[in-house]
Amino acid sequence: MARIAIGDVQGCLTELHALLDRLKFSADRDELWFVGDLVNRGPQSLGVLRFVRALGSNARVVLGNHDLHLLAVAFGRHRELRKGDTLDEILQAKDRDSLLEWLLHCPLAECAAAAGPDGVDDLMVHAGVVPQWSVAEVLSLAAEVQQVLRERPEQLFAGMYGNKPDRWDETLQGLDRWRFVINTLTRLRYCREDGQIDLKMKGTPGSQSPGWRPWFELGTRRSSTARVIFGHWSTLGLRIEPKLLALDTGCVWGGALTAVCLDSGQLWQEACAGYREPG
Repeated sequence: MARIAIGDVQGCLTELHALLDRLKFSADRDELWFVGDLVNRGPQSLGVLRFVRALGSNARVVLGNHDLHLLAVAFGRHRELRKGDTLDEILQAKDRDSLLEWLLHCPLAECAAAAGPDGVDDLMVHAGVVPQWSVAEVLSLAAEVQQVLRERPEQLFAGMYGNKPDRWDETLQGLDRWRFVINTLTRLRYCREDGQIDLKMKGTPGSQSPGWRPWFELGTRRSSTARVIFGHWSTLGLRIEPKLLALDTGCVWGGALTAVCLDSGQLWQEACAGYREPG
């Protein structure tokens, strides 16, 4: 069985099918790892959800910020669609309830043990990890938020939005704690050594303010024991390193949809004409 990780799809179903044809995906042989943001901005979010859900156990999916936005609109009381969203088709679909229920049960983090004695574990999140968290802590905190998401979605979505607190503290409780975990796992790009996060900086490395670094470059990062697989950062682009795999190559923005075999390192890309213009 081949394990194949795929970058942010964001409703680009045509490109996803073309990519899977290119890599000769077989549902009885291969497992697809999706780094989140299955939906929004592209033209076929409904089709993407239906297709990935139908893969069953052949797909591992973590939630991205756009996936959470869809759920907040569907389950929250005061959240509406934003300009540029392409989620109406999902919200009006006859099978919306079953699709949203499936998405609601997708995790915020996934981890698989190394195949061999010399390998490293694979940790998949949508965006990033603060340096204070070990792999075990990432999974524990993700599970904590997932339980609230599944059991009390209205409560969580009522307080999910916002950029504060911006620094991890183990004593954080309730919505502040859950918001920080969600922001880190689904929105993080830049961070300080002390774990302070900034969610407004979105440019390529080198464009950030002094004192800030890409979260994965911090030498104190405790999750560096695993290979972290993530998306979210289209201006970062493709990064393939021994303990890092960045897969958002901006398909919806006119870039490409990228897949990498987690076992062999083989790379496939499918170009996209672009459905949105940056900015």
